[in-house]
Amino acid sequence: MITVVGNLKGGCGKSTITFNLAVWLARRGMDVVTFDLDPQATLSDAIEVRREEGVTPDFPVYRSESDPIRIMAKHPGEVLVDVGASNLWAMRQAIGQADRILSPVPPSQADVWSTARFLELVKETATARGKRPEILLFVNRADTHPMLKESNETEAALATLPGVTILPTRIAQRTAYRRSFSEGRAVFELAPGSKASQEFLELAGLLYPHLNDATLPPPTPKGA
Repeated sequence: MITVVGNLKGGCGKSTITFNLAVWLARRGMDVVTFDLDPQATLSDAIEVRREEGVTPDFPVYRSESDPIRIMAKHPGEVLVDVGASNLWAMRQAIGQADRILSPVPPSQADVWSTARFLELVKETATARGKRPEILLFVNRADTHPMLKESNETEAALATLPGVTILPTRIAQRTAYRRSFSEGRAVFELAPGSKASQEFLELAGLLYPHLNDATLPPPTPKGA
């Protein structure tokens, strides 16, 4: 399955989500490849750190110059694609191959507007390619303070957009995501049992329900 993780507005957390999903899949024995089609190359940087630290399992990451469409079409396993608006050509190419689009949306009106424009791009591109990818949205970097209402308001606004599914879970704005990402580890590897880990595992389970009960190998110890 080809899952494109994207949105038009930067800072939505797509690279962090892509990286954590790739690790989650690889830890369950899936044949997963990733594509970093964003010129900022944040996903590539995190995977490079993971390799330098000797953390396993490892998985490939391909850039725009690698003929990604050919590789996507041939790969028999799971494909995760990180795309951003800074490379619209690559974004359109990836959408044209996608089985589903996963869009993280931070809690703000500006991000809702950006997501609506992104969905127009998805519809235009997919229609031209004869595709009908599933479109999944969720609130990312959500409020953690109970008095803040932007996450609720954002989720309600997203629910009015046509042809989308709103996932019944949120990823909060937590330091654990930034810290684990910078160390080349998924949040559930660096901080198992944490709130960040629990909410990410819930998201992954919704996206890949058939893998929830897969047997996991032991994690690589830090410094091993």
